[in-house]
Parts: sequence; structure tokens; C-alpha cells
Amino acid sequence: MSNDQKTQDDGIPKFGKLLIALFLAVVFCGALTWVMGTYFPNFPGA
Repeated sequence: MSNDQKTQDDGIPKFGKLLIALFLAVVFCGALTWVMGTYFPNFPGA
């Protein structure tokens, strides 16, 4: 019984964690791009 409850409850938190991780990855990449563009203006050409 406890195992059935666990598998039911695991579906949404896993998706939520994946969504949060994806969002954080996008924010991190955006911040990294902004930092590189701000502090290293000729970064792509270097």
C-alpha cells in the first residue's frame, strides 16, 4: 500500500524537478551569455 502511494506521488514531483532544472539551466545560460557579452565584448571573435 505504501509503495502504491509512493509511485503515485512520484510522478508530479519528478516532472516539477525536471521543469525547475530546465528553467535553471536556461537562466544560467542566459546569465553566462550576458556576462560574456558584458565583460568580454569581442568574445566570439577572440
